[in-house]
Amino acid sequence: MSHASPPGTAASPVTKAAIGGVVGFLVVMELGSGMLQGWYPVLLTAIGGEFGVSAAALNWVSAGYMLATIVFVPVIAKLGDRYGHKKLLAVSAALVALGSIVVAIAPNFAVLLLGRALQAPLAAFLPLEFAIVRDRDEKSSGRSIGKLVGALTFGAAIGALGAGLLFNATANLRLVLWVPAIFLALCVPVVLFLVPESKARATGRIDWIGASLLGIGMLLALGGIGNAATLGWTNPVTWIVIVAGIALLALWVVVERRVAHPLIEISVLTKGGIGLPIVIAFLFGAQLFGSQTATTVYMLTDPAKAGFGLGVSPGTVGILSVITALAAFVAATLGDRLATRVGSKLALVAGGLLLVVSYLILVVGAHSLAVVAVGMVVGGQGNGILIAVLPAIVVKRAPADSVGIASALYNTSRTAAGAVAGALFALVMGSFLVTLGSGPTAVTTTAFAGYVAVWLICAAIGAAVVVLSLFIREKRVAADADTVTVVTDAAAIPTTPPIAAGETA
Repeated sequence: MSHASPPGTAASPVTKAAIGGVVGFLVVMELGSGMLQGWYPVLLTAIGGEFGVSAAALNWVSAGYMLATIVFVPVIAKLGDRYGHKKLLAVSAALVALGSIVVAIAPNFAVLLLGRALQAPLAAFLPLEFAIVRDRDEKSSGRSIGKLVGALTFGAAIGALGAGLLFNATANLRLVLWVPAIFLALCVPVVLFLVPESKARATGRIDWIGASLLGIGMLLALGGIGNAATLGWTNPVTWIVIVAGIALLALWVVVERRVAHPLIEISVLTKGGIGLPIVIAFLFGAQLFGSQTATTVYMLTDPAKAGFGLGVSPGTVGILSVITALAAFVAATLGDRLATRVGSKLALVAGGLLLVVSYLILVVGAHSLAVVAVGMVVGGQGNGILIAVLPAIVVKRAPADSVGIASALYNTSRTAAGAVAGALFALVMGSFLVTLGSGPTAVTTTAFAGYVAVWLICAAIGAAVVVLSLFIREKRVAADADTVTVVTDAAAIPTTPPIAAGETA
């Protein structure tokens, strides 16, 4: 079992100015992190044209990155707990910068995907940064982490908007791809020379067997689910891969219970108050990832041809996405204060209720752009509250020497939700097909009922978040302690869809 460093090695009290300086440097990291995560989705159409790949193949630009995070993040977080969070943050930043350069100079699509995989340590930035901030001054870490959250959300919105505008202005994909590469490269010396090292350390060896079982098991299970739409749910290969992944995950649990120094203490999940919040995080991620594609496609659908949809341009969708991101940013920055005033449980309930309301607004007002915009903003506020409050419960209940790995598990649960939701919602939408037109010009597409089904399922998931949140047990803290908030990626911040040349975001 891991232990924290003895009291004598704990971080000494530091001034508010010193803490503020550290947070300021980490804010630069999160601006880069958010910008990179918002940068690539808007360039998918251009990437497809550059390398001559299909729309289906373009899914791997995001899917490959997400699957790679499953392998990288738990290991990096655990190494940070063991050897120092600054060291691993610097290594992660260097790997992300290298991956970004590979993406920018990629001679073919396969190399570009390799570069995206090398960017996966990006998802470990915030778990490592949280540990650094908490190590400096635990009681005041809430507002500090809130600033990091704000930088992340702001960076994601600016990245999505900036990439579209820059590409439309230059029509030079390579030039646009170099921007995040340069920014992330500059972040490496920021970490090396301006960010202090944390003091708390976990003891014992790294559980490489457990890390391998967890990583490979998640890859197989989520890879099988994610590719089910392509291979087919009735294809034996799909189920062989999924079952193999689940079997490895079950074996991982057995191994973690028996080894002296597990990757994560299973008892922390089952008895430490972290298990239920991670389940809620999975549901939260499922509605988040599951709804974005459906809502975006619906807004782009031409009502004159399909009989439904809003028929807006990608640029208009981009503007709405930025507005939604700003709503999430505001809610995230206020989530800390909300949890302090009413408690984490009621704050989670409020976030879940806003999600339910937002999807019901989409269902009843789908034919009005103004109403859909209101629904998106309400949903952004609900997601923002959950972004700020839900991970706080996880990290505050984690052992002092396991903050990194606890945050990483939270992140991985949402990544898993993204893979599962993407496949299942594709199945749902594929069950409501309609043929438009006749003869050689006939087109088969998802009917309006398919979009409604997705929104209703997401509303039900929001309701489940509300119900499960009622079972969260509050843990009292000192009156002057800030509620700690942390997120692990910018996935909760909606970004603009691929923008065609000639469109403006």
